[in-house]
Amino acid sequence: MLFRDAPELTADVLVCPLRPVERFRDLRPDEVADLFQATQRVGMVVEKHFQGTSLTFSIQDGPEAGQTVKHVHVHVLPRKAGDFHRNDSVYDELQKHDKEEEDSPTLWRSEEEMASEAAALRVYFQ
Repeated sequence: MLFRDAPELTADVLVCPLRPVERFRDLRPDEVADLFQATQRVGMVVEKHFQGTSLTFSIQDGPEAGQTVKHVHVHVLPRKAGDFHRNDSVYDELQKHDKEEEDSPTLWRSEEEMASEAAALRVYFQ
């Protein structure tokens, strides 16, 4: 995902539980533990790979919270000093990025680009 307010911030990695559920409350305690352990591990990789100095983790749980895709997932975003003029603008961008006008096929990365990024990140997990 490319953030308009911070074009140098291009990574938005999603971590999803193995069992797809719509809401966080639908996860069993062991699934919550697994999700957050995986998110922690992915966060370390994302921060290192994208030369971040911090991370933002975000779960939008329900439509009023900005959830537009009906399954639980954690956004993992590497952060750098000054990447947004106002730090909390990252949440505004998360709110917008799945909206119809923002989620146009013309803005999507190609299958090849996504496969290349996945391959680059995969080496950290072997």
